[in-house]
Amino acid sequence: MAGLDPLNPWRRLLALPNESRAKTLFIAFAVSAICALLVSGATVLLRPIQTANRAAEAQARIESLVRGIPGMAPILEQSGGTLSTVVIDLEDGSAAEEVTPATLDEALSEPSNWTALDRGEDLAGLGRRPDYAQIYLLREGEDISLVLLPISGAGYNGRIDAVLALRGDMNTIAGMAVTRHSETPGLGARIEEPAWLDNFPGTETRGPDGNLRFSVARGEASSVYEVDGITGATRTSNAITQMIRFWLGPEGYGPLMAAIRREEF
Repeated sequence: MAGLDPLNPWRRLLALPNESRAKTLFIAFAVSAICALLVSGATVLLRPIQTANRAAEAQARIESLVRGIPGMAPILEQSGGTLSTVVIDLEDGSAAEEVTPATLDEALSEPSNWTALDRGEDLAGLGRRPDYAQIYLLREGEDISLVLLPISGAGYNGRIDAVLALRGDMNTIAGMAVTRHSETPGLGARIEEPAWLDNFPGTETRGPDGNLRFSVARGEASSVYEVDGITGATRTSNAITQMIRFWLGPEGYGPLMAAIRREEF
């Protein structure tokens, strides 16, 4: 009953000359399919490791970045230098229940986890805002002494990304570091220079009435709510003002800051 042997078709195929087009196509297809399965399997197996590595790298970068903010290194050393990380639900300022630092990128790849902003509330010119953000907390005992808030906004030539550090009173700026920008060299690009960033520590963001008053001045700062402006870079200066006001407002970290004042963290 050799005709019923299910291996015969394979044997007949493999018995064909190596120059046979059918045999060549079959071997090429088989090799491709096996390689695809191996790559897919490796991707699935390595994804948790890659995610954990990215999270660890991000933590290392942020700690290195913070130490570069004027006045931050002594604060970190005094408090042991350990930053805790938490993903915030920006809608109510609470810790996210289903999104972690390891799964944040995946969550933000979903369009449903972004909120479209009306023109009147979109001070930073973002168009839409993520529903979740990863922040960093520094504690002295049970009290939060420092909060690091990633912020972003539209600059003159493109997006500006930065990290804003606030003292535990949620009103005093401890420092700021610009992590990415494409502003004009020699003008707006000065936002990343330490000489300009040195203006931020000690600046207050709100007046006694609770209203946001922070701004980048047109010239030299004339109040505790201002930092010096950048000569010849009015648009970039305005972008920094609007970016910080947005993220400290109700559509940004406002609910989180209120929760911290209520000692819910």
